[in-house]
Amino acid sequence: MKPGRTARHLSPIIFLFLFVSCQQKIDEPKILLSDLVVPTVDTANSRWFFFSSACRPFGMVNLSPDTQVGGAWGSGYRYNTDTIKGFSHVHAWQLAGVSVMPIVYSEENKSTVFTGYESKFSHETEKVSPGYHYLELDRYQIKAEVTSTKRVGFHRYAFSDSGKAAILFNLNGMLGPSLMKEGTLTQTSETVLEGRTVNSPTIRRPKDCPVFFKAELNTPVSAIERDSITGNYLIHFEDIESQELLLKVAISYTSIENAGLNMQEELPGWDFDQVVADSRREWNAWLGRIEIEGGTMEQQKRFYTDLWHALQGRRIISDVNGAYPDHTGKSFRIGQLPLDTNGKPKFNHYNSDAFWGAQWTINTLWGLAYPEMMEEFTASMMQYYQDGGLVPRGPSGGNYTFVMTGASATPFIVSAIQKGIVKDDLEEIYHALKKNHLPGGIMEKAGYEHKTALGGGLGYYIDKGFVPYPIPEGQFGYHQDGASLTMEYAYQDWALAQLAHKLGMEEDSNYFLKRSQNYTNVFDPESGWMRPKDVDGKWKADFDPYQHEHGFNESNAAQSTWFVPQDLPGLAELMGGKKAAAQKLNQAFETAKTMGFTAGTSHDRELHPEYSRIPINYGNQPSIQTAFIFNYLDQPWKTQYWSREVVETVYEGISPQRGFNGDEDQGLMGSLSVLMKTGLFSMKGGCSPEPFYELGSPIFDQITIHLNPDFYPGKTFTITAKNNSSENRYIQSATLNGSEWSDWKILHQKITEGGELMLEMGSAPNKNWGVDLSEE
Repeated sequence: MKPGRTARHLSPIIFLFLFVSCQQKIDEPKILLSDLVVPTVDTANSRWFFFSSACRPFGMVNLSPDTQVGGAWGSGYRYNTDTIKGFSHVHAWQLAGVSVMPIVYSEENKSTVFTGYESKFSHETEKVSPGYHYLELDRYQIKAEVTSTKRVGFHRYAFSDSGKAAILFNLNGMLGPSLMKEGTLTQTSETVLEGRTVNSPTIRRPKDCPVFFKAELNTPVSAIERDSITGNYLIHFEDIESQELLLKVAISYTSIENAGLNMQEELPGWDFDQVVADSRREWNAWLGRIEIEGGTMEQQKRFYTDLWHALQGRRIISDVNGAYPDHTGKSFRIGQLPLDTNGKPKFNHYNSDAFWGAQWTINTLWGLAYPEMMEEFTASMMQYYQDGGLVPRGPSGGNYTFVMTGASATPFIVSAIQKGIVKDDLEEIYHALKKNHLPGGIMEKAGYEHKTALGGGLGYYIDKGFVPYPIPEGQFGYHQDGASLTMEYAYQDWALAQLAHKLGMEEDSNYFLKRSQNYTNVFDPESGWMRPKDVDGKWKADFDPYQHEHGFNESNAAQSTWFVPQDLPGLAELMGGKKAAAQKLNQAFETAKTMGFTAGTSHDRELHPEYSRIPINYGNQPSIQTAFIFNYLDQPWKTQYWSREVVETVYEGISPQRGFNGDEDQGLMGSLSVLMKTGLFSMKGGCSPEPFYELGSPIFDQITIHLNPDFYPGKTFTITAKNNSSENRYIQSATLNGSEWSDWKILHQKITEGGELMLEMGSAPNKNWGVDLSEE
């Protein structure tokens, strides 16, 4: 990991800022890339796991203030709410835990302190950056700061000189997605506390999930008071007005002892400012994998904010010693990750939302800039397979959730193998993935279908070649939208077939390749759209291609018709040829442009009739690949045009009021934005025998990807866009390492060998570049 560049390598705006600063200071300040991140982007529309401040990349602890705590949606840090209700340490997919609130009490308010402890705050005095959050609790005149290591939260509070200082530990009650219960706290020495709280089951996570903690303070505890109604704890201190109160809280999903070990290993000292500085350096190293030049200051800030989002949300659940929670069986157990020769875990175990849509997002971004994360996540998912018998599609707290649909982990893992990131135990991995595609596997289950295996309609898909809508057996989970399921399974079957072919299993490969053509069974030639069929194979009556979620998961037919990444030539043939398909798609973009390319400015607006009837929605996963389809239809200049239009309309600005305009599922939309702004995409999710990327229209003058030397032979790959601007968005010509390049595709191997792609940009489309004229 290389540090971010200093002023002379950044945009002229940053350089000018530093130049002026240097006239006033002797030492030139260094601008870290982490300083360009704006964590508050889109936080007016936040959900529990969306916002981060005091956390490390993929860290177990994500410590931040909460302004709303009731439910997974509309909770956590919501920018437009001006009241702090605590600082909690876990903001993860379907998990919360250990909320603390510093207060000052008097005899007048002591009787209500357990239920009326909230405090107003102001954004005017707030400071937020990756790894750090500062705000002032107006009610108590407390200056609150938080930072963290990967598994330990670190608090610093400066109290006023009025009232008695205390810290409220809220270990019971509603916190984000979970009803927290069985919260207990004990004092083990004058400055050490320990305990646990339990996430109750949710409709998505079907089992209890405990969170254990060990807390240490820099001042003695004078008394502990437990409220008989809420079950929560108030920690009292003697007079501390003259000093700062420091609090360290280490967490673990396995035991109090391991929480203590996490603290011992990661944060034995008390230097708060040093931890903040270490966090900034770590974030800067991760963000520095991709460096940009050009664009406006706002565009640079938004780029690194997007990249920052791509590196969190999916969080570590294993301890420093490799212990992890295993809830895949009938009873809870503590698992142990394999250790290396130094006694350290070979990889981390993870909590994760679905990989639904990951083929167009983190598959590509992580595979390019963070291959070690693909390797770790593959190992983690295989650990779930070894423990519970299935590769998950979105585990929470060491448990299956069956979030969303299909076998979405298949393209992710196949991509890691095809890129050479994962090289060992390939046959074992293949058989684990194959199990999910057959009866008894995860494809059988609809979203959150915990106790049955009928909602996914896999039997119909195998026997009839499509999943009916509705499934005649009834409702067993969420997202039982048959046309979407058919198309999703077909792509995932294609991805699995590529791995079977790589391993020489041709019979399996042919079987899954044949199944990958099932998408043709839900294409209605009369309407020109994908269309649901009932169990008898009859087209859905009163079909409306713009009706949301009637046979299509979180989408409509107009959006999902284009979900055939494995066979776009075949889809075009069904539509009457490439020109007809391109015309149809272009019209969809023209219409979507008038609606801002998204179904409103947040995920919860998709169902609203004013927004849902959009033909292309870049606020959710089912149609986020569409701009790059023109490459496959012999019109790459339209990919360049529309991908730039989408980027400059949807993924722009640094306002708290908007940002991703939809469902930023733990880094998926952040990754997509980064990729589109660099001008790189991967329609097939990197699962081809020789993975390749498609070119779009980069918004920056230069993008440099620092390649991980543990995985790739090259040092850097640079994309230079000469004469680049919003108007000059079309590729006129290109060279790769000095040689002419006239293809809109570039192999993964070419990029990872290092070098430079030079693009000459212009204001008018070059309709000859990137098109194989020999085919015309």
